[in-house]
Amino acid sequence: MDLSLIQKEILITLITLYHQHSRAIKGEEIAEVLKRNPGTVRNQMQSLKALGLVDGVPGPKGGYNPSTQAYTELNIGEYERAYMVPISRGGVEVESVNVSEIDFTTLCHPDICHALIKLLGSVKMFDIGDEITVGPTPVNKMLIRGEIFGKDEVKSSLLISISEMISLPKKSVKHYMSSPLISFTPTDTLKDAASVFARRHIHGAPVMDGDHLLGIVTLSDLARSIEQGLDLSTPVTNTMTSDVVEVDAETKLYEVIRRFKEKEIGRVIVVENGRPIGIITQTDIIGVFLL
Repeated sequence: MDLSLIQKEILITLITLYHQHSRAIKGEEIAEVLKRNPGTVRNQMQSLKALGLVDGVPGPKGGYNPSTQAYTELNIGEYERAYMVPISRGGVEVESVNVSEIDFTTLCHPDICHALIKLLGSVKMFDIGDEITVGPTPVNKMLIRGEIFGKDEVKSSLLISISEMISLPKKSVKHYMSSPLISFTPTDTLKDAASVFARRHIHGAPVMDGDHLLGIVTLSDLARSIEQGLDLSTPVTNTMTSDVVEVDAETKLYEVIRRFKEKEIGRVIVVENGRPIGIITQTDIIGVFLL
């Protein structure tokens, strides 16, 4: 089937939006992504519908769904339909575009490493010189960063000069956490905390009442309390942070890294069956990559 460039763009964008939102997609949504006239998109949708590539969904919440034939026509396999690989520009994820394939065009050159990034979505979202990040990929959790130096609108692909490739650790967080967990009791004081931090060479620890997590005290909390004039005999509960971020022990480390970025935090408490068993910090994660 010989589709025009605009038909391919519309169909790829429909598939991408459909998998992101799991609902019928309106022509106006596709037009907004492609920066096209909504009337043009609607006209092309009728042609794609006649070709059996899209299915119309009536009603106020209706729109269009890609047909099975659409995936076949665009050579999109089942694995790509099951998992979408994100792409970010300038540190911000481009929501209407996903990566379907990565081809390394140079690997053996000592100074150059290029890759062809095939997209589900429009390449018009990107410009030459953009810094992008691709990944993590589903199997080896690889992240690729680089600069765009070429793009092909017909094949919906980008050429990038790779500056960095990282394979994120795939083991669960319990393999990297610090354990057994060093903690304070509700009756411990700021003086006790200062002593533990100095002796154990750590910058933070949870406050526990038996197996119940009450909060967390950090070196920054301690310094702020002293600056505010609190006596060193003050209980740590008076200065702790109660809103503690917890992760299950089976959570993959790359997911924890994402949590650090989203929450802008320095440490999380690792729990198993609801009971805190360890802690992992940004320093611990950096250590994983330096091994």
